[in-house]
Formats: sequence, structure tokens, C-alpha cells
Amino acid sequence: MNTNLQELQNKLGYQFKNIELLKTALTHSSYINENSSSTHNERLEFLGDAILEIHISEELYKRFPDAREGTLTFFRSQIVNEKSLAQMAKQLHIPDYLLLGIGEENQGGRYRPALIADAVEAILGAIYLDSDFAVSKKTVLNLFEKKFPEQAIITQKKSYKTLLQECTQAHFGYTPKYELLAQEGPEHNKTFTVRYTSPQGFSVTAIHSSIKKAEHEAARLALEKYQTIIAKQNN
Repeated sequence: MNTNLQELQNKLGYQFKNIELLKTALTHSSYINENSSSTHNERLEFLGDAILEIHISEELYKRFPDAREGTLTFFRSQIVNEKSLAQMAKQLHIPDYLLLGIGEENQGGRYRPALIADAVEAILGAIYLDSDFAVSKKTVLNLFEKKFPEQAIITQKKSYKTLLQECTQAHFGYTPKYELLAQEGPEHNKTFTVRYTSPQGFSVTAIHSSIKKAEHEAARLALEKYQTIIAKQNN
């Protein structure tokens, strides 16, 4: 275990005034059961989770002023989830600094994704308590800068039908199908009504001047709903 917390602070880009907060953030509950320490990182994790969510949410809101709620929720879920936080923990070498009980250590806890992801949140909670809202925001955005999406790439390089198909195949194992409900109006000014029905219990309907455009719009509406569903699953 690395006990040089100065190295970790350099990686975080933040210097603690109260180093005990950082020590607590690195202390797993299993450690206090076997040692004289009386504090562990679960309360800091609770705080850090909220701090991380508000900073990331605010930044997404500012970066993508035209994005709908479902899209912003989806983006946030891609930035703030167990896998992403565990990757960051490894990049910062946080596992090297953790205080764990012998049992947790022997079971591979030092590199368990859920445990090290929680440690990241605990550290962010500790930074907030050691500083203030503005400083914690700056630290979070510096750490997560490369994880923010470029919305233009997502919406311009792939159609909504392609994105929806990738989403449903990756998360639910099936390919979307569209149903033509109606075509109305004179030949030179027809409108087409298309419905997409999801096995997840919702349906969306779109009307446009061609079947292709109606399917495209239905895919966009469905994708927003799926983004919300997936975001809830990841939280």
C-alpha cells in the first residue's frame, strides 16, 4: 500500500488542508472492523455522489443548451457510472492507497470496481468538505474533462435509427421494428404515420412526409425514452 498521500493529491490536482478527510475517504468499512480506526468512507461516498452529480449535470446543461432532458440524462449516465468511476480510480492509482480489512483484501477488494468507484466518490466528498462548492466543481471538471461527449459527433455521424438499433442490441438484445399505421393526403402532399413499440413497455408515434423520415423521428423519440431507462439502470 502506498502511504505517500502527496502523490495522490498531485494526481487529483487538489491539496488538502485537512489531510484526515482524505485518509477517511480511503478507509473502507472492512478496515475499521480489524483496527482501531473509527471512521470509514461511506458517509463521504454519500456526499460525493451528490456533489459529482450536480457538477456534471450543471456542466452538461451549459455545454448542450439544445439537448433534451433524456439526452442530458443519458450523457450523465455515461460519465457517472460504476465502470467509469472505477476506470478513473485506476488512472489515479487509488487502489494503491486504500485501507482494507484482511478479508476484503484477500477477496480482491482492492480492485473490485464497486469498491474503488465508491472511493472516488468519497474523495470528491472529502474535497468538497475541505474546500467549497466552486473549488470542488473545478476539481471535478478537471478530472472528468475527457469524459464529456461531443454532441455534434453523436447526432451528425449516425442517424437516430442507427443509434436506436445500437442501443437496443447492446442493452436489450433485439433489433427495432417500425409499423406503418397510416398514409393520408393527396399524392403530392402525403403524410405517413409510423409507430415503434418497445418490449420495455412504451410506444412512440411519428408523422412525416415520408416513411423514412417518420421512422427517423420515431427512432429519435424512442431513443430518448431508452436513454432515461438505461440511466436509471446505471444509477
